[in-house]
Amino acid sequence: MPHLTNCVIATRESPLALWQAKHVQALLMERYPQIQVDLLGMTTKGDQILNVTLSKIGGKGLFVKELEAAMLSRQAHMAVHSLKDVPMELPEGFQLVAVMKREDPRDCFVSPKYEKLEDLPEGAVVGTSSLRRELMLRSRFPHLQVRSIRGNVGTRLSKLDRGEFDGLVMATAGLKRLELSDRIRQIIPAEISLPSPGQGALGIEILDGDQPMVDFLGFLNDNETRLCCVAERAVSKALGGSCQVPLAAYAVIEQEKMMLRTLVGNNKTGEFVTAEVVGNASTPLENASEAVEILRSKGADRLLKEVLG
Repeated sequence: MPHLTNCVIATRESPLALWQAKHVQALLMERYPQIQVDLLGMTTKGDQILNVTLSKIGGKGLFVKELEAAMLSRQAHMAVHSLKDVPMELPEGFQLVAVMKREDPRDCFVSPKYEKLEDLPEGAVVGTSSLRRELMLRSRFPHLQVRSIRGNVGTRLSKLDRGEFDGLVMATAGLKRLELSDRIRQIIPAEISLPSPGQGALGIEILDGDQPMVDFLGFLNDNETRLCCVAERAVSKALGGSCQVPLAAYAVIEQEKMMLRTLVGNNKTGEFVTAEVVGNASTPLENASEAVEILRSKGADRLLKEVLG
């Protein structure tokens, strides 16, 4: 048992980020009743700039930089993130100490008027903040209008309720965690909308080499989720993974075998290529590199070049 008297969790102040931090806080307090666990709420650049898409202003790192600064200045011991918001390469001096058991990783369809994506009429407006979801919509539902929508879950839902959109495609996990499952009209099968790397999983970041925190937080790690996310994130990293790349990677483990499904494409044209690999659960990096090879052999680099200009 580590010799700690208190622990501070740095967190964004959006309702979903606070839910995640409080969830971890509750698990820590249950495990270590003698240790005080506090939250340090912060607003990040990603929360402040809402009028442009993430890919144009620097991508995923915008949601974690301020939290990392709080750890460097010793105001906080750790940060809790949605793993899909964590850059594929952490800055020097930081490590992911735990990846927690995954919530439902699939996308969902939310609409006050329509039961499912398939019901939307020609020209209906669907909102999403993700190039990956935009790619899925353009390739499978080319008759729909896809528009970018930013902001936290509540902000996006209120834009939908005001009639600015006919429907939204969102992460199931976020709505479930905020007890908004009643807003979900359709959980979209992974075959239709393959999830993004790490979707539905929480990652815990600490300063590299902080052994007391490694010991303190080790119990939160779910090894199966971690192995899957290592493979998914490695695919993204190999293909320059960022918010500017419409990429999906989703792994599941059954009986020591990992099935890794991947997809990359052009969100403007709807063209995409896929790869599916089955390998040992214990070799996530090898599985990822095999998938990347297949994607490249099918033209992934050309598609990425078109997207990134």
